[in-house]
Amino acid sequence: MSAALAEDRAADGGLAAGRAAYRRLARRRLALLAALVVLLLGSLVADLTLGPARYSYLEVIRALLGLEVPVSVAVVVQEIRLPVALMAVVVGAALSVAGAQMQTVLNNPLASPFTLGISAAAGFGAALGFVLGVSLLPSGWSAWTIPANAFLCAMGCALLIHVLSSRRGMGTETIVLLGIALVFTFNAALAALEFIASEQALAAVVFWTMGSLGRTTWAKLGIAAAVLALVWPVFVRQAWSLTALRLGEHKAASFGIQVGRLRLQTILLVSALASITVAFVGTIGFIGLVGPHIARMLVGEDQRFFLPASALAGALVLSAASVLSKAIIPGLILPIGVVTALVGVPFFFSLILGTRSRAW
Repeated sequence: MSAALAEDRAADGGLAAGRAAYRRLARRRLALLAALVVLLLGSLVADLTLGPARYSYLEVIRALLGLEVPVSVAVVVQEIRLPVALMAVVVGAALSVAGAQMQTVLNNPLASPFTLGISAAAGFGAALGFVLGVSLLPSGWSAWTIPANAFLCAMGCALLIHVLSSRRGMGTETIVLLGIALVFTFNAALAALEFIASEQALAAVVFWTMGSLGRTTWAKLGIAAAVLALVWPVFVRQAWSLTALRLGEHKAASFGIQVGRLRLQTILLVSALASITVAFVGTIGFIGLVGPHIARMLVGEDQRFFLPASALAGALVLSAASVLSKAIIPGLILPIGVVTALVGVPFFFSLILGTRSRAW
C-alpha cells in the first residue's frame, strides 16, 4: 500500500513539475512577444521621423498624441507618413502570416507567397494594366485597375495551384515545385510585356515590381487591415489543428483532422491575404520567408504563440526595411522590395544550405 502511495505521489510530483516547466515556457514566450511589440513600436516611430524633412522622436510622439506641434509637422506625420508606416506594419504582418501558414500546411520551410508564384502573378496582372490598358473592372473603377488586376491574377494563380495539387499523387514537394515553375512562367510573361511597353509604361512596371509603400492611402490601408482582421480569427480557431499538422499528415488525420480540407482552406485564405497586400504595394519578397523562421526560432511551432510571433516578426522586418530605405541614402527613398531582397537573399541561401546539410 505504501509503495502504491509513493508511486502516486511521485506521479503527482512529476505532473506538477511538468506544469511548472510549461508555465515557465509560456511566460518566456509571452515575454518574447512583448519584446517584439516594443521593437515594432520603436521601429514605427523611427519610420515616422525619417523622410525629406527629419523630425525628432519627441515631435513625432507629440504629433501622434495630438499635442501642440507646428502645423507642418502634424500634417506630414499624420496625413503623409503615418499611413505609409502603418501599411508597412500591416503588409509585413500579412505576408509573414501567409508564409507561416503555407510552410505549415505544405510542410516545407521554403514555401511563401513569393516562392509559390503568387507575387509573380500579381506583378503580371499589374503589368497588363500598365502596358496594355487591360482592366478586369468596369470602366468607372479605373482608379483601382492596377490593384484589381494584381489581386485577381494572384488569386487565379492560387486557384491553379490548388486545382493541380488536388490531383492524385501530388505531394507537398510537388506543389512547391509547381509554384516555382509558375514563378518562371509569370516572370517570362512579364518580361514579354516589358519588351513591348512604351518608356512610360516600362518605368511604371519596373517601379511597381520593385515594391513601394509610397502609393499608400488610408482607403488601401483600411482594406488591407480589414482582410488581415477577417482572416486572423480563422487561423486562431484552427491553431490546434495547424499545430498537429506539423506532426505529419497521418498523425494529424489520426486526431480526426480533415487534412485535405484544412490545407485547401488555409491556402485560399493565405492567397487572399498575400494577394490583397501585393496588389497595393507591389512585389515585396522574402517577408513571408524570413518572418516565420524568426518566429519559429523564438517561440517554436505552437500556433498559439507562433501565429502572433510571425505577424510581429514580419511587421518588424518590413518596418525596419522601410527605415533602412530612407536612411541608407539621405534624401532618397529606395524601393522597399530592394531592401527586403538584400536581407532575404542571404537568409534564403542559409535555409537552403541548412536544409541540405540536415538531409545529409
